[in-house]
Amino acid sequence: MTLKERVEQALDTLRPYLETDGGNVSVEEITADNVVRLKLLGACASCSMSIMTFKAGLEQAIKKAVPEITAVEAINLTDPDSPDATMPSAN
Repeated sequence: MTLKERVEQALDTLRPYLETDGGNVSVEEITADNVVRLKLLGACASCSMSIMTFKAGLEQAIKKAVPEITAVEAINLTDPDSPDATMPSAN
C-alpha cells in the first residue's frame, strides 16, 4: 500500500463521523518530507469545533496509523491564535 493509501485508510475510520455532521476531509498533498496537507470540506471547513476535530481526531489517527508521517497540516483551518478563531468552551 502506498503512503497516501495508508493515510486515506486512516481517514476512512473517521469519515463517517465527519459525514454525519455534513463534512469530510481530503488529502491535498503529501510532501517529500512526509507532511500531510489536508483540506476540511463541507461543514467541517467552517465548524467551530474544527480545530479540535483536526488535532484530536484527524492528526492523531494519521500519525498512529502511518508513523512515517512527520506532521499533519490543514490548509484551510483557522489558526487557533487568530482573533477570529472559535474554540470550544471549557464548560
